[in-house]
Order: sequence, then structure tokens, then C-alpha cells
Amino acid sequence: MLRTGIIQTSCTASVADNRRRLGEKISILAEAGAQLIVLQELHDSLYFCQTENVDNFDLAVEIPSEATEFYAAKAREHGCVIVTSMFEKRAPGLYHNTAVVFEKDGTIAGRYRKMHIPDDPAYYEKFYFTPGDLGFEPIDTSVGRLGVLVCWDQWYPEAARMMALRGAQMLIYPTAIGWESTDTDEEKARQREAWITVQRGHAVANGLPVVTVNRVGYEPDPSQATGGIQFWGSSFIAGPQGEIVFQASENEEVLVVVDVDLKRSEQVRRWWPFLRDRRIDEFAGLTKRFLD
Repeated sequence: MLRTGIIQTSCTASVADNRRRLGEKISILAEAGAQLIVLQELHDSLYFCQTENVDNFDLAVEIPSEATEFYAAKAREHGCVIVTSMFEKRAPGLYHNTAVVFEKDGTIAGRYRKMHIPDDPAYYEKFYFTPGDLGFEPIDTSVGRLGVLVCWDQWYPEAARMMALRGAQMLIYPTAIGWESTDTDEEKARQREAWITVQRGHAVANGLPVVTVNRVGYEPDPSQATGGIQFWGSSFIAGPQGEIVFQASENEEVLVVVDVDLKRSEQVRRWWPFLRDRRIDEFAGLTKRFLD
């Protein structure tokens, strides 16, 4: 079993405060036996993509930097692998939404740059993030080969499949998603259930466990053009048949360690040999935008 820690939390406008609280939570999970700890998307700040504001680029950090050293020190102190999510400054005017994975000795095991970038009201990510250029490559760590993706990537079965085909043992999605205030209760329920369902589908189709960690709490829109975002939490872990192993609250911070059975995937794939039966000779159309 892989002892997997989840930190579902709200964020403040203070980067220092967010890091301090995350550091305390990482310590608690590590002391509870967590070998792998997964943080939510862009956890060091408020979700700044609700508006297009050039001043927000000041939140970006270089890799490596004092920001990465903070989490490296935590990984090293506790001997655990940590999956983080950072606003990466690659060069002046060139930024990415980047997951950075720290090995238990504090070294950077690898990084993944978010490939699919949304552009919707209150989610103006194309203004800030250049699409990733590192491909769908799992990150090798002492606890396993991690298929780390980020938020909007979670809606794309192709991304999950590519990670699985490259040998990922687990799919991990740091996330920041929630409701807009004008949505009806019925629409809110549909959105949240669709989000859970599509990722459970990735678990089933690939015979892999899925770990998704979302932020929680209300964050106002600085421009007041919308009613802000109520992040819906609901972080969860699904097994390789899509079964829910753990699911967090919609509206409360959650700190938990969950046992994830990585070895079970082998047996599930024997029962359901989807990779064996794929008609790869007929999939050329998937590389096109649309088939007219």
C-alpha cells in the first residue's frame, strides 16, 4: 500500500501564510505515515486567473528558487515525496502552470507543464500560461511512476491514456475548480458529478488509481465582473475500477492519509485487457482537430 496524503485547503492573498500553513499540514501528514503528499493547483496564492492583470505575473517563481527550496526542505525533513503546483517563470514573458515533484531527499524528481489551458469567464488561464512542452511523461520517484497532470487536463482521456502507455502507475491531478455564483443548484450538481465521473472513467479505461486534489473555499472576483468562485473541494481517490476509495467534503478543509493499492492494477488489467484490445491501427484520426 502507498500511504497517500491529500491536502484540500483554502488559500489567502498571502503567499507566506499559504506556505506556512501547507508546511504545517505536510508535517502532520508525514507524521501520520504519508509516503506521498499531493497538493492542489496553484496552492501558494489565490486563484489569480479570475482576471487578466499583468501585475499577477509577479507571483511567478523560477525553478529552482526559494519557493522550490521550501518544499524541497519539507520533503527532505520528512522523507516523503511531494507533488506541488507552481506558477513557473521560465523567462521574461514566458510562464507555465507547472507541477513540480520532490523526491524524499529534497531533489526535484521531475516536472510537468500543464498542456491544456482553459480560457473561460473567471478562468483566464491563456493570458498567463504557455501550453506545456514537456509532453505526457510520467515522473519516476521512490514511491512509483507518477502520471502527474493538472486540472483542465483531467477532462481529456487522451492525456490519461498517454501517461498510462508510458508506464504511469497512478494518475495525479492537482486542481482548482468550482462554481460560479449564478449557476443553479441543479447545474452545480451536474458540473461536479461530471468532473468526478470523467476522472473515474480514466481510472477504469487505464486500470490505474486516480488521485485528484482540489482547493476549497470562496474567492471573490477582484474585477467584480462575476460573483467569484466557490471552489467545490470534493478531492477524491479512485481505484483502478473507478471505485471511490476516499472523497472529501465540498466545503471544508481536509487533511487525510489514504492507503492506495498500486499492485491491484495488474490484476484489474488482466480482467479488463483494454490495452491489449485497442485498435491502434484505426486511431489515426485522433491526431486531427476534427474529422469532416
